[in-house]
Amino acid sequence: MLLARVEGNITATRKHPSYEGWRLVVCQPINQAGDPEGVPQIAIDSHGAGMHQRVVISSDGSAARKAVGDERSPVRWLVLGVVDEKEPGVPV
Repeated sequence: MLLARVEGNITATRKHPSYEGWRLVVCQPINQAGDPEGVPQIAIDSHGAGMHQRVVISSDGSAARKAVGDERSPVRWLVLGVVDEKEPGVPV
């Protein structure tokens, strides 16, 4: 699992059939200070995360494939949740 920030939406005229009905977002992994860390990832999002919102993403491909209902899907990343706020003194 990684902390990330939503940086954009993906629009595709052609995509794998398992992506039908799913919102795809570009997620930039970030560190605790909010600085970019690593390369952006494309994740499926069922939570409706907005632009620049912090989210928790998972690279559990098996869970992502179960979410889309296709064991042969190329999906790997999924948004597990939207981070509402960070409590002071608690590491993210």
